[in-house]
Amino acid sequence: MTHDSPALPLIVGGTPSTRAALPLLPPLALYIHIPWCVRKCPYCDFNSHTASPVLPEEEYVDALLADLDQDLHAVYGRELSSIFFGGGTPSLFSAAALGRLLKGVEQRIPFAPGIEITLEANPGTFEQEKFSAYRALGINRLSIGIQSFQQAKLSALGRIHNGDEAIRAAGMARLAGFDNFNLDLMHGLPDQSLDDALDDLRQAISLKPTHLSWYQLTLEPNTVFWNQPPVLPEDDTLWDIQEAGQALLAEHGYAQYEVSAYAQPGKAARHNLNYWSFGDFIGIGAGAHGKLSHPDGRIVRTWKTRLPKDYLNPAKNFQAGEKYLGDDELPFEFLMNALRLTEGVAAELYPQRTGLTLQSLAQGRREAEQSGLLQVEPSRLAATERGQLFLNDLLQKFLS
Repeated sequence: MTHDSPALPLIVGGTPSTRAALPLLPPLALYIHIPWCVRKCPYCDFNSHTASPVLPEEEYVDALLADLDQDLHAVYGRELSSIFFGGGTPSLFSAAALGRLLKGVEQRIPFAPGIEITLEANPGTFEQEKFSAYRALGINRLSIGIQSFQQAKLSALGRIHNGDEAIRAAGMARLAGFDNFNLDLMHGLPDQSLDDALDDLRQAISLKPTHLSWYQLTLEPNTVFWNQPPVLPEDDTLWDIQEAGQALLAEHGYAQYEVSAYAQPGKAARHNLNYWSFGDFIGIGAGAHGKLSHPDGRIVRTWKTRLPKDYLNPAKNFQAGEKYLGDDELPFEFLMNALRLTEGVAAELYPQRTGLTLQSLAQGRREAEQSGLLQVEPSRLAATERGQLFLNDLLQKFLS
């Protein structure tokens, strides 16, 4: 007669974990980082680098696939629900290079039926023929970095396109066969008035995108704007822009589903929803981050070598580091994402995605509810309107 071996406690950071094995692994996505831009914008804190006249497309695709090979052991038997090409400016790459990459990815990890594949693009990189070729590859969603349609604002942001190019880009996306596309638009720009901001928003809405990312310019460390701050609108103006803009978007059928994301019915970004609901994602490319869950309850964050020259150097490792999330970190990690969603998430998702009980949230939940930051709703974890405005204060309640 044989006996099952007793389950060994999960050790994370040297401390036994109280979390359970995960009953079901979350959906799996793939983020692919292409780090080159025509020019670095003064507000940008992403891992992006000014492109040389000739990009090392072939070498970089080879590196991306080799990078993915090293992550495959952790996702065996799973399929991809979404892929996102981010940057940088992924649309600087040719359709041939992206096609070889996508073919290589699908040979390694099966694609789920109806997979969402998004490519970030800037209006200055739009070419009708190239974008038709992207669509033919199976890329079925574009995210176009507009930021503003007004020349003075574009110049202040260091953008290389003009307003007419931005308008044409949306039309070309449709002609290329993209019936699902996002426009990125900023507000709170240098010297921007309420009328300026609403004019931008009206112009964007008139182009009939299925999705709008409408977010306030913030000054981030390690950017030109951080070291040489422009004059930004007063807080009262920012508040007026936010209120009037949200009303305008709702009037035209764009429902807010996340802090800065608005979509037509059924057009929320599935890739981003997976992030915010604490799903899993592989990150490949220079500086890419990943997060993977394992059946035994381990949840691991990884990050890749940041500089393109190092990433392309065969003598260096693709992975720069990894971190196992401890039980004390998971409440904050989970809610930092989930509470960005305007409707929050079902409370049962927390034990499903973390392996911890809802009781581990009890104290923070009670304090957040008493502060009016979290909705008093046993079956959901959702911020109140006040909680959405003061999300950092809300999250502080769940720090160990």
